[in-house]
Amino acid sequence: MAVRQLRELWVHTGTTCNLSCPFCHEAASPGDLRLQAPSLPALLPHLQAAITAGVERFAFTGGEPLIHRDIVAIVRTALQWRPCLILTNGTAPLIKRTQHLAQWLGQPHGLSFRVSIDYPDEAQHDADRGLRNFRKALQGLRLLHEAGFAVSIARLQQPDEDARAIANRFRNLLRRQQLPEDLPVIALPPLGGLGQATLTQALSATATSLLCQRSRMLLQREQQPVYSPCPLVDDAPDMDLGCDLPAAWAADVPLRHARCTVCLKQDVPYAHTEGETR
Repeated sequence: MAVRQLRELWVHTGTTCNLSCPFCHEAASPGDLRLQAPSLPALLPHLQAAITAGVERFAFTGGEPLIHRDIVAIVRTALQWRPCLILTNGTAPLIKRTQHLAQWLGQPHGLSFRVSIDYPDEAQHDADRGLRNFRKALQGLRLLHEAGFAVSIARLQQPDEDARAIANRFRNLLRRQQLPEDLPVIALPPLGGLGQATLTQALSATATSLLCQRSRMLLQREQQPVYSPCPLVDDAPDMDLGCDLPAAWAADVPLRHARCTVCLKQDVPYAHTEGETR
């Protein structure tokens, strides 16, 4: 699918992460270098190309973006041009950067954070994320909210779940943490593991809200910048769209990754959603 309007440019900050979550669709972990961390000088021409293309916002994902040694300067630069979103697990890398948060405030555009809290239950969350990471994520969420950033929660969607009951449990959790009960809680569907085979035949699509219709992702593969159709298919190098944004934007992307089926079934809430911006 070609981009109808370039709403988001996603920037992949590398697959290094402080956690090793078994469900991670990036298979990110400490020291993982499947995708590398781009430097600010390497990113600048691509950010500027996106501005020329009329991009509405930037979003940073990983791995864990707050591990990136240049992330403070990168985000501060991006905030000169457009609003930004950071996806984070909210744990040690965020907490250790508390002293840097002020550099992201008072910029021409706003910065939002989406913190991963998989379940409104400590034991269930920590079973995959690691001991005490539930408490750390809540600490990070509170720190960001008190600093004045727009914050939201990303949770894991389960088959046949009672979405209303889960929403109530999150509201109760936020109330106990003395956080606003109406913080956006975004349910992400299971995306499957790394390196899923591409489909033998491209899917036909009638949907009008696919990720590849509104976004592209910039990543660094083998030390070279390259565009991917969306944030979900960077494990398929054969779907890469080259290093030129206008060409990547105009490319007609065949829906042949296994995760394209997820995007076709429902609107994957990977972009900014209502309530996430300030």
